[in-house]
Amino acid sequence: MIVENITTISGFLLVGFSDNCELQILHALLFLMIYVFGSAGNFIIITITTLDPQLQSPMYYFLKHLSILDLSSLSVTVPQYVDSSLAQSGYISYGQCMMQIFFFTGFAWGEVAILTVMSYDRYIAICLPLHYEIIMCPIKCRWVVIVVWLSSIIPGTLYLASIFFIRFCRAKIIHQFFCDVPQVLKLSCSNDYLVTIGVADFLSAIGFGCFIWIVISYIHIFSTVLRMPSAESRSKVFSTCLPHLFVVSLFLSTGSCAYLNPTSDSPTALEFLVSVFYTVLPPTLNPVIYSLRNDAIKSAVRKLLLIRKFTG
Repeated sequence: MIVENITTISGFLLVGFSDNCELQILHALLFLMIYVFGSAGNFIIITITTLDPQLQSPMYYFLKHLSILDLSSLSVTVPQYVDSSLAQSGYISYGQCMMQIFFFTGFAWGEVAILTVMSYDRYIAICLPLHYEIIMCPIKCRWVVIVVWLSSIIPGTLYLASIFFIRFCRAKIIHQFFCDVPQVLKLSCSNDYLVTIGVADFLSAIGFGCFIWIVISYIHIFSTVLRMPSAESRSKVFSTCLPHLFVVSLFLSTGSCAYLNPTSDSPTALEFLVSVFYTVLPPTLNPVIYSLRNDAIKSAVRKLLLIRKFTG
């Protein structure tokens, strides 16, 4: 790995999970497998929710955009790390680093927003089914998705605007597999990072508000489900909602811990693991969670595979 003249290079040096060449290659292959698996799952959901006429309800419309956000989020961080690890050079230019921060924080915010909308959609469908078509009409759904995508520009813009004024005094070594905001702030001089910390606090407060909204929605959902006479219906809803709630909680809690807690000069294995929990794990698991117990999605996937088999 290139380590000379670290203080004078214009970009940054991503250390990743290890300095050992063999371990770097092993980690790169592992991340490549995760990326292929996650990308394939999200791409399949995007395809079937676009082409299958039976998957055109608001739930699948929101799921399609969640998969687009997940696929985009994975593509921002993982390929760069795999490429630099296999090349055994962790260098990333200043511009690339800022673009990673902009797009990753934007897609992460979009994911929080769309997950909040999806929980509300499920609340209306289960608790107020007679009003569902009026509340979740196609025009409103399209406007909601437009707002989600437009609002995803805000976090990245705020972070870039605050980081632009930061002076870097330390060696430009980032102990992470991508340009993460907390690690970049650790390289700043004196109190230059206080504005960025304020941005992180502001966005975390909004994220916490979204999480509370999701929890309240699921409390109403679970209370309604418990009154259902059919044990099979209760089991199906719980088996779908509980994993979703777990992934949302994991994503928001680990992300908030990483962005609000001060970073140490000697990162531990736990800190690296936490970063995987809010960057790689949710986008990879979401397709599995939303399709594993969904008969409509499984049927659409089987039809897609059969079509490809016969056309091939």
